Amino acid sequence: MNNTSKPILLVEDDQVDVMTILRALKEVHVGNRVVATENGEAALEYLREPGNEQPCIILLDLNMPIMNGIEFLQNVKQDPLLRRIPVIVLTTSEEQQDKMRSFDLGVAGYMTKPVDYRQFVEVVRSINLYWTISELP
Repeated sequence: MNNTSKPILLVEDDQVDVMTILRALKEVHVGNRVVATENGEAALEYLREPGNEQPCIILLDLNMPIMNGIEFLQNVKQDPLLRRIPVIVLTTSEEQQDKMRSFDLGVAGYMTKPVDYRQFVEVVRSINLYWTISELP
């Protein structure tokens, strides 16, 4: 996803979706390590742990227990140490309100998870291509 060795932070509570995303990343030859957390609270703990390397990108689901994606975004974008990390929402939600809130909170992109695996791989390929050529601060 990035030409560096920085990890990708995956914030996703559905283990089937985690496996699908990992499989798709492998299929499009993304070599970055993936750190998976089950909710926003666990992801914030990871991001704020002093010994953990900051991710090059965060792939975020919105519908999760404990702390959902919108709550996570509010926390990340208010934190001066975290707010520049690009966040891509990768969710099943097609709710206009979710899209608007996500962009209001500064996401870099909003993608709906396709049900078809081949289409899902193409979404992941597109994310990878964009972030491979994008220059980060």
